[in-house]
Amino acid sequence: MSRFRIGFLPLVDCALPVIAREMGFAEREGVTIDLVRDRTWAAVRDRLTYGQTDAAHLVAPLAMAMALGLDRPAQAIGAPFMLGLNGNAIAVSQVLAELLGIGIEADARSLGERLAVVAKASAARGRRLRFAVVHRYSSHNYMLRYWLAACGCDPDRDVEICVIAPPLIADAFAAGEIDGSVVGEPWNSLAVERGDGVIISATSRIWSRGVEKLLGFRAEILDERRGEVEALLRVLYAAGQFAADPAHVEEVSNLLAREDYIGLPAELIARGLSGRLICGRGGQEVVVPDFLVLHGEAASFPWRSQAMWLYSQMVRWGHAKPTQEGFAAAAAMFRPDIYRSAFAGTGAVLPGASLKVEGAISAPMGMGSHGGRLVMGPDRFFDGRLFDPDEPFAYLAEDGITI
Repeated sequence: MSRFRIGFLPLVDCALPVIAREMGFAEREGVTIDLVRDRTWAAVRDRLTYGQTDAAHLVAPLAMAMALGLDRPAQAIGAPFMLGLNGNAIAVSQVLAELLGIGIEADARSLGERLAVVAKASAARGRRLRFAVVHRYSSHNYMLRYWLAACGCDPDRDVEICVIAPPLIADAFAAGEIDGSVVGEPWNSLAVERGDGVIISATSRIWSRGVEKLLGFRAEILDERRGEVEALLRVLYAAGQFAADPAHVEEVSNLLAREDYIGLPAELIARGLSGRLICGRGGQEVVVPDFLVLHGEAASFPWRSQAMWLYSQMVRWGHAKPTQEGFAAAAAMFRPDIYRSAFAGTGAVLPGASLKVEGAISAPMGMGSHGGRLVMGPDRFFDGRLFDPDEPFAYLAEDGITI
């Protein structure tokens, strides 16, 4: 029996290791999962770094920052499995929601341009709107910046972006400390339920298949316990199949609601799992397609091109250097080789490539694969841009960044 200690934050997208542990998938594969709950991504990172955990539920850019040594000595990290795509909402205060006058019914471009107007006007009066993200190195930060910049709002000059841990976001709204946030569920729904926040959009409307959480390991674990790691990946894949069935939403929500996992009412958790959000207190459900993708369409596959796009955003916002070595190191942290090895001969559909042009799929389409037919869902960016991993510097040049 192999044993893994996995660090996590109380978010809906911690679902797969929880399901694997509680629903017997791990036991059937001869794997024991011990889950270590924290409240901040920094704590999850530090436990992994110093060996208190074997693996961690992590925001992808933070794992990359660890591997690249962006703000501390580099830590060899590998990510052979993705724990979910999307899953974050954009919420604002009641006051800002009224000023915007539009919300989740609007397309991302119209909403972003309206927010840019309000933000610039507020900044001109001497008070920049304050938006919270969950970590400096987070997809939340880079998605927010990408969206604002494309809509005419300078995220470094027209607004203020601060870091607040996910479980504290609703409290920050209640205290009047923030005007908006980008965070995973169920913390948006908690702010809505309390009457302090209004959900105006989701990051899936910025990038419809946005890379989000991964399962990160220290490299020595991947090297020394390769067979055990592969067994764990198969366990998580089975948990993903279970989670993807709409008939299991209530059961999974009740499980995650336990105090040792998320510790909030199951009905709030179910909103994120099902993509059926209530955007304002007392409002009607709004269906957000692909709000959170836990399985299917190669959602768990570590596409190296997604890592490279995230690195492009790190470069764009001054968090990393525009070098070929940097792009190569970011791509190398994602480990499709281990994923393929884990699922060889299992019947799982495996992508034939490790990179793709991000943003190029506008409708469901088949892709080269092994083990069956792989149909990928739309992965469009809201502004129609494409990221070609063979031409990362041309992409950066579109934003005025040169080597």
